[in-house]
Amino acid sequence: MRFEQQTATDPTGSRGTGTVREDFDEMARRYAAERSVGDSTRACRLRDEMVCAAMPLAVRLARRYRGRSEPLADLEQVARLGLVKAVDRYDPERGSFTAYAITTVLGELKRYLRDCTWGVHVPRRMQEMVLDVAQHESELTGELGRQPTTSETARRAGIDADDLDRARVSAAGYRPVSLNLPVSEDGAQLGDLFGQLDDALEGVVDRLTVADLMAALPDRERHVVVSVFYGARTQAGIAEELGISQMHVSRILSRALAWMREGLLTDRVPRWPAGADRMRTTFEIGSRLLATRDLEIRLAGEIDRDNAGDLRTALLDLIRRQPAGRRVLLRMGGVPLLDAAGLRVLLAVYEAARARGVVVVATGLTPFVRKIAVMSGLQPMLAAEDS
Repeated sequence: MRFEQQTATDPTGSRGTGTVREDFDEMARRYAAERSVGDSTRACRLRDEMVCAAMPLAVRLARRYRGRSEPLADLEQVARLGLVKAVDRYDPERGSFTAYAITTVLGELKRYLRDCTWGVHVPRRMQEMVLDVAQHESELTGELGRQPTTSETARRAGIDADDLDRARVSAAGYRPVSLNLPVSEDGAQLGDLFGQLDDALEGVVDRLTVADLMAALPDRERHVVVSVFYGARTQAGIAEELGISQMHVSRILSRALAWMREGLLTDRVPRWPAGADRMRTTFEIGSRLLATRDLEIRLAGEIDRDNAGDLRTALLDLIRRQPAGRRVLLRMGGVPLLDAAGLRVLLAVYEAARARGVVVVATGLTPFVRKIAVMSGLQPMLAAEDS
């Protein structure tokens, strides 16, 4: 690299005014030689001449990083200080002064940008990569006449696309923006524009799972769960609607919630426990026939769709074993609940008994059970005392 310097010596060696081209490396060798022999006066003069002559080089290197948030004057000052260090530390054994000066000045500029200008701490390797990427993008934009693509920039910088993305993300830490930055005249700040985290997002997966489990529930269980948790209804109100006891509603709800809890914990739809938590019906057959040879059967407990199938099987089995003309007394004083499924069982028993010539009489019905039995057409099998 060469520079132009005004000197009193022309190319022919005579004194005068003219422009000659001096070599940085040659001047550096003369400076080093004078310094080594102890001629401090001449060495000091040569040093000052070298610094002044190479100052345009430092300015040009500083302008590589213009366009950033740092003022160009500050970058030029850092570059000049780097040039002074290069001159003071130069050793001819290190090779070319020009190469050494460029390396030193660029190192000072990068160190300044890394240590004094970043608002957020970023690893040194990433900071240098950010600077290199910015320089290559600027050069490519000038060469191509357009913004370079990601692959073009990565190829020029000698890195892969992932490193380029990380460099661009890290570049955001160079000059962070405060959340207290005013954004309007009414005092609103930048932080006011950011929404808060929605705590409900953490429960989205559970809500979706609950929705799937709700859809898989039997109709009655789903109705009870929805009425309690989405309709804010009381168990007593639900019991009155379904024609069952409040205690039975509580059992239905507990069973449904236990089943759904299992589904939430296992992330699968568990098998519905069709036989679980059933109301048991007790059938008692007297040890002796009455004088009229009537057969007495006592029922106790709530009769609903959970146990209606078992009740139907047991009663029909008893009816089939009875001879024609026998009278069967169905004691139902201990039955507080009889839903539609239970009524269908009684109707099936009544029809089967009539076909075999067996008379079935239901006694001891509670007023509520008797009312729905009459409404269902079971009046002929009700005892006179209940009529």
